[in-house]
Amino acid sequence: MANFGEGRRRGTGGMLPLLAISTVAEYYRLPWKPPVTAGLLAANTLVYLRPAFLDPLIPHISEVWFNPNLILKHKDLRRFFLSAFYHLNEPHLVYNMMSLLWKGIKLETSMGSTQFASMVVTLLGMSQGVTLLLAKSLHVFFDYRRAYYHEYSVGFSGVLFALKVVLNSQAEDYTSVYGVLVPTKYAAWAELVLVQMFVPRASFLGHLGGILAGILYMKMKSSSYSGSDPVAMVVRGVARAVTWPLRFLNGLVGSRRRRITGRGRVGRGQNGIVGAGIWRCQSCTFDNSGWESVCEMCGSGRSGGNRWSVNQGQAHLSSSSDLPLDELRRRRLERFS
Repeated sequence: MANFGEGRRRGTGGMLPLLAISTVAEYYRLPWKPPVTAGLLAANTLVYLRPAFLDPLIPHISEVWFNPNLILKHKDLRRFFLSAFYHLNEPHLVYNMMSLLWKGIKLETSMGSTQFASMVVTLLGMSQGVTLLLAKSLHVFFDYRRAYYHEYSVGFSGVLFALKVVLNSQAEDYTSVYGVLVPTKYAAWAELVLVQMFVPRASFLGHLGGILAGILYMKMKSSSYSGSDPVAMVVRGVARAVTWPLRFLNGLVGSRRRRITGRGRVGRGQNGIVGAGIWRCQSCTFDNSGWESVCEMCGSGRSGGNRWSVNQGQAHLSSSSDLPLDELRRRRLERFS
């Protein structure tokens, strides 16, 4: 997350092709392509590029800066949520998206798209909320008004720091953070300090809020409840509601395919169960409904000597000779004449 002082103009260093090549290369080698990560990459990039067909729909960055004072004063939820998807310049966007590409692929592949999407939504709200709470607390208790409470910032870094905490929470090895070897579980803290040292105008409070949100999320997962993630359940419920018409139509088509009456298999004298409430005429092998006492095809009686009788899944074969073919044809003609 970058603050107002980091720069307003977009860079033109040609880094977006590098992001595109890296994304295509990563996804090409994967047997399963994580869709949520791809969607997040596309959303952030489109917001930055502002193509002509989306320009009227995308608010200007001046309308969505994350500013604790304005958010609390006007209850501005657009600033609270949308500011995470805006970036100051090309290096800012590309650095964050490269980080999202690596973390998103690892996490979404391991936990599935639904749970990953719910986690990202949760961490977005928690990281922004913790940052807002920290800024308000510093303002109330320490009179830090100019430094944090009135600071303008944008970027996806808060969520990325939270994802780093989740990704490294169970790691026991060491990793290199800008050349410094640290325990992997503390890599987010080391990156927080180093980023602030080399990029002093970066939003320290936004990054700290992301780390604390990741820790809080892991605590909630481990101690507050067990079982399925409640946000994941909400996402699955929305998905089921959206796809309900398709599933309903599919059910109608499937029910029509399940035949109650109709032609049986060619040939006579076959054994096997036709189905509950269905009986098969031995003369013409036509499957008839259990409500019928006469074969719909040839007119043979159900209680006669030439039929299969199927009742409640049990098949009974009556011993009798078949009707002559001429008699069978005559009965069919009389039935449908």
